[in-house]
Amino acid sequence: MNAALASICVYCGANSGASPLYAEAARALAGALVERNLALVYGGGNVGLMGVIADEVLRLGGEVTGVIPTQLVEREVGHTGLTRQFIVKDMHERKAMMAQLSDGFIAMPGGMGTMEELFEMLTWSQLGIHGKPVGLLNMGGFYDHLIAFLGHARNEGFIKPQHAALLKVSDQPRQLLDQLTHP
Repeated sequence: MNAALASICVYCGANSGASPLYAEAARALAGALVERNLALVYGGGNVGLMGVIADEVLRLGGEVTGVIPTQLVEREVGHTGLTRQFIVKDMHERKAMMAQLSDGFIAMPGGMGTMEELFEMLTWSQLGIHGKPVGLLNMGGFYDHLIAFLGHARNEGFIKPQHAALLKVSDQPRQLLDQLTHP
């Protein structure tokens, strides 16, 4: 395992999704993180897949750092039992702090916010702003259409092959962590 990786930022939904498979995947990823002594960095919420993965990492004795904007704390969706919780001004500050605290990134199933965070980290990697690994946990084929689209964009000359290769993909949490820790 790459000794440089101590924490993984996980982007995922504030909803649980239509299938129980997504929550199962969150718990499986939590187990894989704790197994490898990797701390979780995430959006700080107690709802949806965010709450599931944070609760499971904590239950297994792992370390969890949440980063949440004041606006979301005020809506009472902030997790109150984390190892560390940072309350920040806004979403821009949240994303920057999560990136700073993390040695790698994984997107699980989620909505527009998850997509935006994933693509920002991929873009930063492409531009050389960071050299941290980025992964996609494709549980139940959730991201199949996105993966196909990225292949299409590559084939049409909008994404260079070396940049397309920056995104590591697996439907198995342990296998994805292997890809991130052994590039």
